[in-house]
Amino acid sequence: MSATRFTYLGPEGTFTEAALRTLPEAATRELVPMVSVPAALDAVRAGEAAAALVPIENSVEGGVTATLDELASGEPLMIYREVLLPIAFALLVRPGTTLAEVKTVTGHPVAQPQVRNWLRKNLPDAVWESAASNADGARQVQEGRFDAAFAGEFAGATYGLVPLVTEIHDAENAETRFVLVGRPARPASPTGADKTSVVIWLGDDHPGALLELLQEFAVRGVNLMLIQSRPTGAGIGNYCFAVDAEGHISERRVGEALMGLKRICPNVRFLGSYPRAGVTPEDVRPLRAGTSDPEFTAASDWLARCQDGRA
Repeated sequence: MSATRFTYLGPEGTFTEAALRTLPEAATRELVPMVSVPAALDAVRAGEAAAALVPIENSVEGGVTATLDELASGEPLMIYREVLLPIAFALLVRPGTTLAEVKTVTGHPVAQPQVRNWLRKNLPDAVWESAASNADGARQVQEGRFDAAFAGEFAGATYGLVPLVTEIHDAENAETRFVLVGRPARPASPTGADKTSVVIWLGDDHPGALLELLQEFAVRGVNLMLIQSRPTGAGIGNYCFAVDAEGHISERRVGEALMGLKRICPNVRFLGSYPRAGVTPEDVRPLRAGTSDPEFTAASDWLARCQDGRA
């Protein structure tokens, strides 16, 4: 395995590259752009890279389906950390292009909902066509295939483009969450401000099936931060669920919730327990009474005494 190489959704100049460069370890790795999320993750599966950084969630558009589907299928991978990056777009054009001359625009599909209102107001007649990434859209503008691309302003220098308009975003404080993904290994030690990600498949489609899954978390005081359904490909009505939960797998409440899921579901894929970006233990809400590790231990000791006749 190449321990010195990280892959990411390319080409050069993507928000993913910008997010990757915020990680201290990126300074000592070879950063290799890939044409797609599956390609970046497959390089890790093949041992050609130690890890890949890919987008997984946007505060406007929600989950990045390409990443969620890749993590749910194929050879298992594991999330080791996450990065949050504020997102604002620039309209990049070839030098000399005016706004009135922009008839075709491009960008990543996740970008479109974040600039839809701006487009409607400023370029109502422009035709949108999606690109593999925002930077790939900028590259296609450089080649003359489109008049403009929505991308990070920093991508302009890479592709010889200039920003016609900057700080474009329909929603204030928009962010994208990226995850650093590697091959499965022992999770890092808990920090007190962690997140656990899993993919869950329903065993049987019946009334209350989803509620049964949620109750495994709820009765143990585990807060869910994301739950998104994704089709399994086995036919209409067949879904799996990507779930992010507060806490670390080593915590009793989280571990027992996962055991509960495994008892009632045919398949539960553990995607990792890792530190939450931008959150410290002081920021985490206090645990509900009866859900701390000492309380789980005390209850377990009580049960053992009952079984031994020492209650």
